[in-house]
Amino acid sequence: MNPNGSGSIFDEFLNANSIFLNKEVLRHSYTPDYLPHRDEQIRSIAAILSPALRGETPSNILIYGKTGTGKTAVARYVGKELENVGRNRNVPCHVVYLNCEIIDTQYRVLANLSKYFNREVPMTGWPTDQVYQEFKNAIDRHRAVIIIILDEIDKLVKKGDEVLYNLSRINSELDNAKVSLIGISNDLKFTEYLDPRVRSSLGEEEIVFPPYDAQQLRDILEERAKLGFRDGVLEDGVIPLCAAFAAQEHGDARRALDLLRIAGELAEREGAEKVTERHVRLAQEKIEIDRIVEVIKTLPMHSKVLLYSVVFLESSNVRGATSGEVYRVYKEICREIGIEPLTPRRITDLISELDMLGIINATIVNKGRYGRTKEITLSVPLESTKSVLLSDYRLSNLKDFTQKLSVQSHF
Repeated sequence: MNPNGSGSIFDEFLNANSIFLNKEVLRHSYTPDYLPHRDEQIRSIAAILSPALRGETPSNILIYGKTGTGKTAVARYVGKELENVGRNRNVPCHVVYLNCEIIDTQYRVLANLSKYFNREVPMTGWPTDQVYQEFKNAIDRHRAVIIIILDEIDKLVKKGDEVLYNLSRINSELDNAKVSLIGISNDLKFTEYLDPRVRSSLGEEEIVFPPYDAQQLRDILEERAKLGFRDGVLEDGVIPLCAAFAAQEHGDARRALDLLRIAGELAEREGAEKVTERHVRLAQEKIEIDRIVEVIKTLPMHSKVLLYSVVFLESSNVRGATSGEVYRVYKEICREIGIEPLTPRRITDLISELDMLGIINATIVNKGRYGRTKEITLSVPLESTKSVLLSDYRLSNLKDFTQKLSVQSHF
C-alpha cells in the first residue's frame, strides 16, 4: 500500500494501457518463426544437419559473424525444426544450447550437458574424467543424435580446448548415441588458438554470417513490431530510425531490437500514446550510457583510479587537465587507498586505452618551449561516471577524501 492507503504504488502502471502486445518478442533471446534475410544460412545449416534425421552423424559446424547478425537465432531455429521433424519421423534428435560466456569451463560444460540428460552432477567437486564418463553414459542410453550448440565458443577456448578435444572425438567412444557440435563465434581468428587436431575435426563446415544493411534491419523490426506492439502505436519514422542507428553499429540486429523495445518502454513510462523518434533518440542515449557503465565497471583498478582523477578535476572545474596534472591527483588517490602508483609511462598507456574506449578524450597540445603534453577531458557523463566508480568498494571512501583535496595545491 502507498502511504495514504489508496492502493499499491504499482497501480498507475498496471492500470495504464500498455503499448506492447508482447514485449518478449523484442528481445534478442526470442527465436521467431520467421527470420528475414537468412534463408541461405538456414538452408546451409539444415543441409549439414539433415543426416541426423536418418540417424547418421552430421558434420560439425563453425558459425562466424559480428554481433547481431542472426547467428544464434538461426542455429536455434534450425535446431528446433530438427527436433520437431525428428519427433514426427520417430528419429530422436536432441539440440542442446550452451552459452560459453556463462558456462566457460570444461567441468561446467560437461555438468550442464549431463543435467540435460537427467544425470545430476554437482557443479564442483568431481574429477572432470568422472563428469565426462557420466555424460557419455547418459547420452548412450538415449540412442539419439545430439547436436550441441556452443555459443560464444571462443570464451570457452580461452580457458583451454580440452573439452572440445573430448567432444569432437566422443563418437568413437559411443555405442548408440551420435554427437555433433555447432560452435558460434564473433571472432574469426579464435581457431588459431586451438590444437590443430581439434581445429580440423571441429571446423568440418564453416558458415559466415554477413552484417545486415539498414533495409534488412527495417524488415526484421517490421516483423517483430507486428508481434510486439499494438496497432498504430509506432510513428512512421521510428523503425527507420532504429534501423539507421543499428546499421551504423555494423548492422547489429540486437542493437536495433534493443532500441525499439527501450523506446517503447520510455514512451510507456511517460504515459505517451505513441512511440516517436524522440523516444528512439532517448533510447540510443540510454543504451550508450549503459554500455559505458559496463565498460567502466570492468576496468582494472589503476584505470579506475586514473579515470577518477579526471572526474575529480572536472568536478573541480578543471577541464582539459594535462597528463601531468592528472598524474599528480592519481598519485594522491593511490596513496589514500593504499596501492602503489604506476610509472608515468605506464599511465600514459592507460590514458591511451581509455581514449580508445571512448571514455576520455586525450588531445596532444603544443605548449611552446614547455614541449607537448596531452589535455584530457571526459567523453562520458560526469555524474554517472563518478557514481559507477564510487560503487567499487575499494574506491567508495574517495567521496570523503576528494573533498579534502585542494585543486590549487596541484597547479
